[in-house]
Amino acid sequence: MLRFFALRLLRALITIGLVVTFAFVVLRLSGDPALIILGPESAPEAIAAFRKAWGLDEPLWRQYFSYFGAIAQGELGRSMRDGRAAMDLVAERIPATLALTIPALIIKIGIGIPAGIIAALNRGSLTDRLVMLLSVAGFTVPSFVLGLVLVLIFAVHLGWLPSGGQDSWRHAILPIATLGIGGAAVLARFTRSAMLEVLGQPYVRTASAKGVPWRQVVIGHALPNATIPTVTIIGFMVGSLIAGAVVVESVFSWPGVGRLLVVAVSNRDLAVVQCILLLVAATMVVSNLIVDFLYGFLDPRLRHAGGRSGS
Repeated sequence: MLRFFALRLLRALITIGLVVTFAFVVLRLSGDPALIILGPESAPEAIAAFRKAWGLDEPLWRQYFSYFGAIAQGELGRSMRDGRAAMDLVAERIPATLALTIPALIIKIGIGIPAGIIAALNRGSLTDRLVMLLSVAGFTVPSFVLGLVLVLIFAVHLGWLPSGGQDSWRHAILPIATLGIGGAAVLARFTRSAMLEVLGQPYVRTASAKGVPWRQVVIGHALPNATIPTVTIIGFMVGSLIAGAVVVESVFSWPGVGRLLVVAVSNRDLAVVQCILLLVAATMVVSNLIVDFLYGFLDPRLRHAGGRSGS
């Protein structure tokens, strides 16, 4: 078991390193921050001084190792816009993002899993077809389109809710709904598929043939075994809490981490962008690492397989 967990932890660290490296290279190749922040009409001396002050005049490989050295010391850099610590800027926005993403995650789980179970238990019925129709619609419609549709209906035509901002709890309803509906649709589809696969297993048919009540078969045999693939999707949703809010926060003018990322990218504020990407990567990797650990406890076969594959 220790080897299984150690291999997963090593893989997680390598993944974070690759993500940080990719972000570092792409940001340096996407444009000169000095020209974007100061403007192309600025004096060459000012641009050269800016590059020197932020270490942009050094070779790319030296910037790379300096950046990783700073991360190892807990220093994630400073904003090129105002000189504040990048982590402080991001930390200020995290509560606003969590105010959307945590309720949205609860909606995803609270609607998606029961809907998937109901659809699987009523396979081929009108209920099943209705759940699948709604889940396909929620899965295929992009979040920014869904957000705009909700704004048109509930903010423009009905006037029940505000279309954007963060002045009260009412401003959070539409972005939470936008984030929650799509995720619930995805979770419903996967839960239905997992339940149908388990319900077709011999041990479920055997339990039914022995006269075990159907409710007990579902709760005692089917649901626990359908948990593993569902845990995967939930882990991915937890990991993508921040990344998934980028579009929605922009649509609803919500001052969270996602909107900060959009602004930082447009301004080529390297330290802020790298800090957010590192946070997103760490969140996704940690959530998937937790899922791997849960897998190891839920299904011992995975632990043994992981240990053999690493030998």
